[in-house]
Amino acid sequence: MSMFWTIWISVITLGSIIGCYFLLRWCLANNTGVKEGESMGHEFDGIIEINNPLPKWWTYLFYIVIVWGFVYLLLYPGLGAWQGLFGWKSSNQGILTLEESAQARIEAKEQGKLVQYDRELDFAAERFDPIFAEYAKVPVEELATNEEAIKVGQRLFLQNCAQCHGSDAGGQNGGFPNLTDNDWLYGGSGAKIKETLLLGRQGVMPGWIDSFGEQGVDEVVAYTLSLSGRDVDQGLADRGKARFAACAACHGMDGKGNQMLGAPNLTDQIWLYGGSTRAVTETLTYGRNGVMPSFKKTLGEDKIHVVSAYVYSLSN
Repeated sequence: MSMFWTIWISVITLGSIIGCYFLLRWCLANNTGVKEGESMGHEFDGIIEINNPLPKWWTYLFYIVIVWGFVYLLLYPGLGAWQGLFGWKSSNQGILTLEESAQARIEAKEQGKLVQYDRELDFAAERFDPIFAEYAKVPVEELATNEEAIKVGQRLFLQNCAQCHGSDAGGQNGGFPNLTDNDWLYGGSGAKIKETLLLGRQGVMPGWIDSFGEQGVDEVVAYTLSLSGRDVDQGLADRGKARFAACAACHGMDGKGNQMLGAPNLTDQIWLYGGSTRAVTETLTYGRNGVMPSFKKTLGEDKIHVVSAYVYSLSN
């Protein structure tokens, strides 16, 4: 973190704590001109306002919290680049891969700095790694029928995949496919799903505005929509059919796609970025770039095997 942000965070944090202290002192001061315990001269419906100070227990508790705030900032990371007297690194130092995390924990063990979190990781690995290893011996399609394995896979999916594909795996417009149907960009077999999770995918759809021009894009859009039975301007579609030959290299002359390339089927009603005329026009005009990250380093192959079984079970 740069020195600017270190100073910025420090000033705001310390200023807030010090400000709370002075605000409390101001609230404790009696500036009313009325002695504590005496009437303020206000009465409504038989209720008299008394000049009572803040409760002692609340005041002491507030002081304790302010002191604890300073102590916490001294001991733990928080003020920009400050790592605290314990020397612990905050989470903003970056996300480690499995290999980096393992190496860091080995070094921490050697230095006698293993914290509770690391002990829990060791305990979890000792307890659950053999289970995942056994699951990994079972083919994905067969593991998809194991209810306990599917529950584990679902939890891993919710932790790692739901941000893009949704908690129900139904996907969303913007390049995040529905995983509950039988439409697959790269193939829906157990091996292909696992390959996607292990290696990741990068789909590239080029923009065609420079090659086709606006009129040409409109023609190809009309023809593309006609492949799925949509009502279009037949004249535009007929002219677009000739231009579609440039798209056939990926999508095929029949428009049914190519799973080797991740080129989607254009003859159904499933659209990765939306199937409206406007959305398809944007796709052809500007192109699309979709990235599915690899989870090999974050989950490991055995856990990916279980997630693959869960995803496979959604459409089978």
